[in-house]
Amino acid sequence: MSIESPVKASVARWFPGATGIDRLAQLSGGASQETWSFDVLHPSGNIAVILRRAPSGYGAAPGRAAGLEAEAVLMQQAYEAGIPSPRVRYVLRAEDGLGSGFIMDRVEGETIPRKILRDAQFAQARGVLAGQLGKVAAGIHALDTTRLPKLRLMTVAGEIDDLAAEHKSFDWPRPVFDLALRWLRDNAPAPSDTVTLVHGDFRHGNLIIGPEGVRAVLDWELAHFGDPMEDLGWICVNSWRFGEIDKPVGGLGSREDLFAAYESASGRPVDVPRVMFWETLGTLRWGIMCCGMMQRFRTGPDHSMERAMIGRRASETEIDLLRLLAPRRA
Repeated sequence: MSIESPVKASVARWFPGATGIDRLAQLSGGASQETWSFDVLHPSGNIAVILRRAPSGYGAAPGRAAGLEAEAVLMQQAYEAGIPSPRVRYVLRAEDGLGSGFIMDRVEGETIPRKILRDAQFAQARGVLAGQLGKVAAGIHALDTTRLPKLRLMTVAGEIDDLAAEHKSFDWPRPVFDLALRWLRDNAPAPSDTVTLVHGDFRHGNLIIGPEGVRAVLDWELAHFGDPMEDLGWICVNSWRFGEIDKPVGGLGSREDLFAAYESASGRPVDVPRVMFWETLGTLRWGIMCCGMMQRFRTGPDHSMERAMIGRRASETEIDLLRLLAPRRA
């Protein structure tokens, strides 16, 4: 369904003095959320923006998602704190007739890992990104939790239980996943002494990169309160290295560079064993997410090739888990 009419009808309310819109285009769209790009025509200069929205009837945040309203608050808090994040311009209201969502500035740059890891224009960025990501993660974890929206609290025990239940629901035997779950239960660390905001999906695809490095962190929908070491483990999961397996931080650099920058920016020491635990848990989590994609491809109405291809990647995570667990079981 085209949203052009309600957007045109509301744009002057969102941006006083606006005379119209141009270049409206849908960038992505699923069953519950859509992303649109357009330019706001304004006498003082056009404004390039992105609209993220859940159409009416899809307003409730499913499962783990924080919800678009909470995501808008988080992004604006990050922007105001100097963390690379788009500026949120407007949060949708009922009178807009567009469901729930928000409008933010459009940040130019690249999100496709293959280009970031290979193209010549990002050569300089590749040399500094691991350190930049450590600094950005420290900034996220430093946000004042008392000013943030209500979010779920993730614990290690709760996450393991959730993953075990989801794995079992597939009725699809994967002995490596069973082994990983047993190892995670046997080696679960004590609850973290420090609880912070956790981005929850801090990785390639959710980062806008320019030739100079990080320009914006996107997709805060899985944000929650929990162990800050989780974000550092997630960015190091092998699935985000895209073949550059000797560069653990997103195929870009070393854990040492990531950790040193994080410690310098946060004044907090990195608990390396906890990070490695979260990397293992994150690897299993991605594997189970891939299985979920395949399950939806097989049984749901959406038989897209993308779901099937992501589903096949579950086997890659089994290899990654064996590599992670073998040295510790020797």
